[in-house]
Amino acid sequence: MTGVAQEKIRLLIADDEHLIRGALEALLGLEPDIEVVRGAGDGVEALTLARETQPDVCLLDLEMPNADGIEAAIRISEEVPTARTIIVTRHARPGVLRRALAAKVSGFVPKSTPAGELADVIRDVAAGKRYIDPEIAAAALTAERCPLTDRELDVLRASRATESVQDIAEQLFLSPGTVRNYLSAAMTKLGVSSRHSAAEQAWQQGWI
Repeated sequence: MTGVAQEKIRLLIADDEHLIRGALEALLGLEPDIEVVRGAGDGVEALTLARETQPDVCLLDLEMPNADGIEAAIRISEEVPTARTIIVTRHARPGVLRRALAAKVSGFVPKSTPAGELADVIRDVAAGKRYIDPEIAAAALTAERCPLTDRELDVLRASRATESVQDIAEQLFLSPGTVRNYLSAAMTKLGVSSRHSAAEQAWQQGWI
């Protein structure tokens, strides 16, 4: 050790569950080398606060309103490239891990992780390392492969945000008839009778 004071890791925490976010802020704030700079209640607010505070690490809950943790991580990496991101999730679906890795997330941990271990993950990520929970990683290796095409996934993803086939068509620059064909194909492959069920199953598997 040189005796020079080490700069604290600047941490932003985003979770729509206020009690959990408050507990994380309090516990992680006790770590001598971590400074909690702000707390956000959804993915959009996390992006706004990341732009304002320029944190070193963003700890993002997966399931948040407006933009989920992975969507927020993608946008933060684009607009605040010095910030590294960690996804925290209660439901560690293997497909979600694949989405997270594709989004270049640096950490992926279950919500059951003790605060002390989480602090170590934050330190590793801040130092440029990547951490994936071993049990989640093992499950991902044996997960069911997605039978849907990229375009079928696109329409299911869009259908989670809107009720209208016309709106989906406009969002994806497709005709309504083409959207219906993609939705029908996805429903057939997944063995369900509605596009909402298809979208929910795809979400639960982590494909969208």
